[in-house]
Amino acid sequence: MREDNKKQQKTSRIANWQKKPWFWPTIYGGIAVVLIGLIFIYSALTREDDTEIVNDPTVQDESPIIETNAQTETLKYPFDENQLENVRVLQDFYDITADVETRENALLVFDQTFSTSSGVSLSINNEPFEVLAAMSGEVKEVKLDAFTGNKIIIAHPNGMETHYSSVSDILVKEGDLVAQGQPIATTIENDWNPTAGIHLHFEVLEDGEHVNPRNYLSF
Repeated sequence: MREDNKKQQKTSRIANWQKKPWFWPTIYGGIAVVLIGLIFIYSALTREDDTEIVNDPTVQDESPIIETNAQTETLKYPFDENQLENVRVLQDFYDITADVETRENALLVFDQTFSTSSGVSLSINNEPFEVLAAMSGEVKEVKLDAFTGNKIIIAHPNGMETHYSSVSDILVKEGDLVAQGQPIATTIENDWNPTAGIHLHFEVLEDGEHVNPRNYLSF
């Protein structure tokens, strides 16, 4: 009898609680808190997994990148440096402050018309030689013109540009990233400057203005 009375009293208390206005809101609120906690824990675990995947060293970006040290590169010869002793400067960069002989050597003649050289024309025994990128950068343009000589334009991270004219067997295209010293073409002759024979016309630009390559290189 006592046990039955206890059960009835317990059931009566529960029933009384359920009649309270705060009972069911409290129950629902507790369930909601538990669910929100589970969702938060799941989200945190998912973010950790994503971070591990992003930082996974085995996941590599396949897009080519110019290394940041390319900005500190110095200009190098646009040919194999071992050939330096065999290189001959056929035409100089036209510098109005240079001596008379240098200025005369910077004049180009075509069809009885004089023009000034905006770079240096280089020859190695009047034979074809491999042209190398003077600095790392991106190929800005490839101009195909058999008359004046095909030209490759490379833009560099430091804001400079280098131009390589009178070339054939071009190995790069617009948008390619090239490393310093990478082969990009081979020298050839052209009709616009036939007296030069097989040569490379090499130009350097700073802020869009031609400058004398001899400011950076000793020929």
